Amino acid sequence: MKNKTLLIILIAGITIISPLFSSAQNIPVPGNEKMKMHHEVPRDKYLPNPYNNERTSPAMKYRSSTVFTTQVNVNASGQNIIGDAANEPNIAVDPLNPNNIVIGWRQFDNVYSDFRQAGWSYTSDGGQTWTFPGVIEPGIFRSDPVLDYDTAGNFYYNSLTNVPDYLCKVFKSTNGGAVWDTGTDAHGGDKQWMTIDRTSGIGSGSIYAFWTSYYSSCQPGFFTRSTDGGSSFEDCTIADGYPYWGTMAVGNDGELYISGSGQNNGIVVAKSTNAQVPGSTISWNFPVQVDIDGYITSGSPINPVGILGQANIDVDRSNGPGRGNVYVLASVQRSSTYDPGDVMFAKSTDGGLTWGYPIQINDDFGATNYQWLGVMSVAPTGRIDAAWLDTRDAPPGSDLSALYYSYSNDQGDTWSVNEKLSDSFDPHVGYPQQEKMGDYIDMISDSIGAHLAWANTLNGEEDVYYSHIIPPITGIENGQGKDNYYSLSCYPNPFHTQTSIRYQIPDNSYVRLGIYNVYGQEITTLVNKKQAAGIYNVTFSADMLTAGYYLCRLTAGTNTVTTRLVMIK
Repeated sequence: MKNKTLLIILIAGITIISPLFSSAQNIPVPGNEKMKMHHEVPRDKYLPNPYNNERTSPAMKYRSSTVFTTQVNVNASGQNIIGDAANEPNIAVDPLNPNNIVIGWRQFDNVYSDFRQAGWSYTSDGGQTWTFPGVIEPGIFRSDPVLDYDTAGNFYYNSLTNVPDYLCKVFKSTNGGAVWDTGTDAHGGDKQWMTIDRTSGIGSGSIYAFWTSYYSSCQPGFFTRSTDGGSSFEDCTIADGYPYWGTMAVGNDGELYISGSGQNNGIVVAKSTNAQVPGSTISWNFPVQVDIDGYITSGSPINPVGILGQANIDVDRSNGPGRGNVYVLASVQRSSTYDPGDVMFAKSTDGGLTWGYPIQINDDFGATNYQWLGVMSVAPTGRIDAAWLDTRDAPPGSDLSALYYSYSNDQGDTWSVNEKLSDSFDPHVGYPQQEKMGDYIDMISDSIGAHLAWANTLNGEEDVYYSHIIPPITGIENGQGKDNYYSLSCYPNPFHTQTSIRYQIPDNSYVRLGIYNVYGQEITTLVNKKQAAGIYNVTFSADMLTAGYYLCRLTAGTNTVTTRLVMIK
């Protein structure tokens, strides 16, 4: 009788415990099986917009002291187009004129068909207004868009088709994204990524691409390069470690890094120091496993037929103390806490040979929220920016998500308090016959802030958005409820030709007030003298400037406050 009772208790215990292990999903799928899970297959035929692009609604646009956000897949009048969908955005910014920005994405003309094409939009006024011409190759199934740029300001758009055999084309634009050439066959495969060497070394201008080895147009290879500016691409080769679902970066000396999920389910980093040498037989350093306390998952409830996010890798190219550091970030299912999705970070100070301990960037409590589609980029100043989608504000049982942001000014050792940058939205609406928001978002950082391309459903459907994020200035009190603090404001903002600048300093200080362009170059000095504590007003006339973003920077003693100006015509 005792044995029978013990058996009943044991069975009951197993029944109770099993769902816990199931929900934790702590048993990772083998890497060679995960690579097969998500691939681009056109199941539906092309369907045009159900309303002939004539039904519209107001496009989403909002602004705060930290972020400016606007929808980019809009019609000629700047209105949202009802009945279509867009996701998996990627961004490129012209280094010669940062007002020129291009965003590409997977364009679904009709939400009742999963047939997607290579959509894109461009701006010449720093993201204030966007032109959405349509798709690069009308009627051609294209997916997995990846954009980049060279030092001459040319844009490149890498896009996959699986007809006949997972072939990618790289399209080039020499006029700010307004027009693209007919494209160059670039081999390729599913979940490809692309990066361009923008150093001044022998590899300058070289284009590198890699993809998931299981779905490839040139088995068994899954890596290629172009050393002639994209006119041709070399035969495919293998990158050691077989990384997939990841990104690439070029270091200060032209070395190439590839990050991705590895065969052992963690993050793997492969490095080549001679990929930059034209004509070389590419060799790879022994692939390094990065402990990020988790692994990239697929098929999670938050993004049912997508992945939690890709592995991001970038390099510190500043002249500061972190120069040469290599950073990795990914949204992962945790190994230690069983959290379904945290944004985890690790860094290497020796060129990727060894890696420090993993750091959690999201600062929410508990182990049930999803932080997903995490993305990272490093500014020329060494600041590290991170953004992701986050369910921490959602009621129980809901997946409502919002955009969150954090940054680090000390090489990733500490991170700013997470800041919510959008309203919450339901990621499960507006599916274009495909239950996901895509597999990635994308970001590029400059000395001022971060340019982010991301997707959300704030309009009740999947759309693509551009956000310009300016980090709050650390070390300066916000002054709420106080008489003595540093402050800087401009009104009106946006402005046409003139704005009034108001600032306050709490102590007698040597004050410099200037207007800067997005390169960080000073355009004009408004104040440059010692001033007593108090409140001051200065009028700034910008008749000779073109429309776009500018920075107003106040320096008082050792304190600096910056705010963004937007000039419109």
